[in-house]
Amino acid sequence: MQPLLLGSIVVILASTRLSAQVVATPDPSRMPPPGWVSSPKQFDAIKVATDFLMPTRDGKRMATDIYRPGRHGVPVLERFPVLLNRTPYNKTSLADLAVFYAERGYVVALQDTRGRYKSEGVFSKVQPIDATDGYDAIEWLAKQPYSSGKVGMWGTSFAAHMEAGAAQYNPPSLKSMVLNMGGMSNGWDHGVRYRGTYEMGRQLTWAWTQMLADARTDDVKALLKNEKVEDWYGVQPMRRGLNPLSADSQYEGWYFDFFEHADYDAYWKDPMLAWDEHYPQTADIPMMQVGGWFDIFLAGTFKNFSELRRLKKSPQYVMVGPWKHGGNNLPYAGDVAFGDSAAIQDFLTDFHLRWFDYHLKGVNNATEALAPVRVFVMGSGDGRKDNNGRLMHGGYWRSADQWPLAGTKLLPYYFHGDGSLSPTKPGGVSAKTTYTFDPRHPVPTIGGGASARLKDGAFNQREDPRFPPSQAPWLPLRSRADVVVFQTEPLKEDMTIIGPITVKLYASATTVDADFTAKLVDVYPSSIDWPGGFDMNLTDAIVRGRYRATRDHAVLLTPRKVYEFTIEPFPTANVFKKGHRIRVDVSSSNFPRFDVNPNTGEPLGRNRRMVTTDITIQHNATYPSHIVLPLAPARK
Repeated sequence: MQPLLLGSIVVILASTRLSAQVVATPDPSRMPPPGWVSSPKQFDAIKVATDFLMPTRDGKRMATDIYRPGRHGVPVLERFPVLLNRTPYNKTSLADLAVFYAERGYVVALQDTRGRYKSEGVFSKVQPIDATDGYDAIEWLAKQPYSSGKVGMWGTSFAAHMEAGAAQYNPPSLKSMVLNMGGMSNGWDHGVRYRGTYEMGRQLTWAWTQMLADARTDDVKALLKNEKVEDWYGVQPMRRGLNPLSADSQYEGWYFDFFEHADYDAYWKDPMLAWDEHYPQTADIPMMQVGGWFDIFLAGTFKNFSELRRLKKSPQYVMVGPWKHGGNNLPYAGDVAFGDSAAIQDFLTDFHLRWFDYHLKGVNNATEALAPVRVFVMGSGDGRKDNNGRLMHGGYWRSADQWPLAGTKLLPYYFHGDGSLSPTKPGGVSAKTTYTFDPRHPVPTIGGGASARLKDGAFNQREDPRFPPSQAPWLPLRSRADVVVFQTEPLKEDMTIIGPITVKLYASATTVDADFTAKLVDVYPSSIDWPGGFDMNLTDAIVRGRYRATRDHAVLLTPRKVYEFTIEPFPTANVFKKGHRIRVDVSSSNFPRFDVNPNTGEPLGRNRRMVTTDITIQHNATYPSHIVLPLAPARK
């Protein structure tokens, strides 16, 4: 078989129904030596346990399916490493992967988390016992006669949270992990809340869909099917006991607990919510943090990698593609395509297999030659409309030894009164722009890192019936009076940015509270395929005024007083091509991804009123509002 190139990885296609079928752009900066291969199928996969009730320390038992390597219908009497996945989404959905790994020499344990499907106990979206359940499962499996004593974990989203929780208790038999789009570093910072706001759309939709999946009675099923969750987005805020979630106190409870518990205190420092509070005691083992530029947990992906690399001796890796939540095998996100090299078709099979072969079996497959940092740099495409109607933005993989990349230059681009964005500082002392924000008419969420519960990814920033509460006549967001646009002149040459993004906004409000948003946009010029251009979102963020400087308690604004707000969109990597514009949109809402600030200063989640506010953005010599862009070093 001929090897195919996957970024900086050489892949040999295995003769399996799940084999890789992708050709990617080689990365000359860090090509490993030949030998990055996948183990072939060697065994039959034998399911030796279905819904086995594995014990935990408090007596509750977790339903577990166990697969072992075998031949001729009989398990092989050898000791193998164990791969564990703990999921709340029904372990049977992972059966094909369990078979794949077992056929290649692993014992595989699939486990329903506490209170889910066949497992005992009570489910809660966040509970410390989930972390100790993981520890107990790891150590129980390591002691079995078919185990080599080495356990690895893998998982996406919630299952990755389960990995992180277990790792914080440092189980001695846990030897390696791959965490895909779920290594949340801190739920108050992002993922549940976001710098004081509430990620309302995601949390409500998750509760709605899971409550429907768990519904035990026909009336509850009918209720959630007849009602539309999108209609309830506009009920700001919903009230306990007076909404469809009230049919199940468990789901209603955690939704409102998250909503109303706004201050950062012990509630948020639980291992399942705040990994960054527990880095020192986390297991010192090789980890691969995997994220997407449009994933809701991207900030945690980079923070976990950076902090664990600083604190631990074991090798740490990070890989980020142009993916939305869970979209590792897709060459597109939203309405934008990035080329075939963007997708890792074998991510859950051969990619994981090579990692665990090296770290759990000691197979010499060149894993040690991988760069610690691999990111997909978006851009470099021709901008045409592909056969699926998507913008061809393109891109390529780039490897590095550190994050941010060595040699990165931080360039401030300043906001000006004429709507321009440039490296030149503004002059004068009084230049400013004022807009009115009405919380009853919020700016709609159009893509971004909104998670799969909403439409995440890259889209033309234009109102669209796919994005409630958008309204006809479906105009660009830049046409709204409450969206203030600052943009460069068309670029005279390509500009590549890779790294963290920071916006320093000097602003005031006429109310005691308000939100401030910033969005980085790659503006395509008008073309035959895209008349009027294409305003592609790259990254965005929000900060709530009352939490501008503190997170453990709220401090309301003094009306009309100018404050410095630090807004930190997720990192990104993008080539702004010659002829494009770099744009920053500033506003006060991004709904329904985030709850709308009523601007009244009432307790969050319990307000009865909404009032308009006038927001004034300063862009003068005294208060030079700006964005800091990480200019990437040239490729070697």
